[in-house]
Amino acid sequence: MRITDIKAAGLRGATPKGGWARELDPDDNVHTLVAVHTDEGVVGIGSVFSSETLVRAALDTLRPLAVGTDPREPDRVSQILHENTFWLGRGGAVTHTVSGIDIALWDILGQVTGLPVSTLLGGRYRERVRPYASVLMDDPPVLKDDLARLVADGFTAFKIGWGSFGRVSDAVDEEMVRAARETVGPDALLAVDAGGSDAFWPRGLPWAVRTAEMLAGYDVAWFEEALRPDDVEGFVELRRRSRVPISGGEVLTRRQDFHRFLAAGAFDIVQPDTTKGGGLSESRRVAWLAAEFGVAFVPHGWNTAVGLAADLHLAAALPATELVEYKTGSAYIDELAAGGFALDPDGYLPVPSSPGLGLRLDGDALERYAPGHSLFASGGAR
Repeated sequence: MRITDIKAAGLRGATPKGGWARELDPDDNVHTLVAVHTDEGVVGIGSVFSSETLVRAALDTLRPLAVGTDPREPDRVSQILHENTFWLGRGGAVTHTVSGIDIALWDILGQVTGLPVSTLLGGRYRERVRPYASVLMDDPPVLKDDLARLVADGFTAFKIGWGSFGRVSDAVDEEMVRAARETVGPDALLAVDAGGSDAFWPRGLPWAVRTAEMLAGYDVAWFEEALRPDDVEGFVELRRRSRVPISGGEVLTRRQDFHRFLAAGAFDIVQPDTTKGGGLSESRRVAWLAAEFGVAFVPHGWNTAVGLAADLHLAAALPATELVEYKTGSAYIDELAAGGFALDPDGYLPVPSSPGLGLRLDGDALERYAPGHSLFASGGAR
């Protein structure tokens, strides 16, 4: 079996807000699906947290390296792509695009062997994973309404973040956290994400230390991205002084980037994004590396249905990862997956058990959000 082509299609029309300083509009494109085609007609699907323009540009370089290789060897093929583009976008759009290709290759391997990706990654430690509902900060009444709906939907874990958090005053920050805790109740998992990778993040270590102490009073599970993403020394000091676990890493790529944070002792929890950090092959390496440093692994996933499916398989294949991020209210998750994702009575998501990612895309939704796409067409437009 050989790879014959790789196609891309950006998602537009229902892009959710990101809480960014320069906010996203519904027609902005920040998620792109990729399809890897083979000479035996098997097609694998992947997802990239990047724009279609950047993904297509990266594919002009990556496609000649991938075509002709065996898609049943996802780790080897991904390493070929990484190693031969060392000078051409290492860690950026090229690495992001390799991430989607890698996910698609694991999907192909699963289809060919008749096994779910999680089994191929080493085995399933669990058959279901607890999703935490990821919600943007808002004025307390709005935030409480949003969270109350999610509680009613069956979620038992939540993360609130970005928006106005850290951008107005300490009092406003605490008011939002208090409102969230009152709404979800004392037993629910509640995490807080400052969004320190936002443009021109203004807060430094003194604010982060002060805020971490406030969060400890609300039994917050972790404090995410409290500092700018490259501030290794700041994270080390924050972790030393915080009573709340410190997490980060969603904008890092490649295991080499994560190694310097882990070796420095910067995180209690590391959070790679499989759709931009190198794919399932690289996320698995980061998880193994984190385990050697005694650091927990919870994948970041402001995601698509394809990315969420990949994260479910990854979490199932790791002995200590019991959570995945669920971007609530996103059509790119809820509508793109045929049949959607459904919580069980305990608030968990089942890990797909059919071959590959175990995900079937809804054709109407795909046409709605990637009109005119040619993801699954043989030959022709890319």
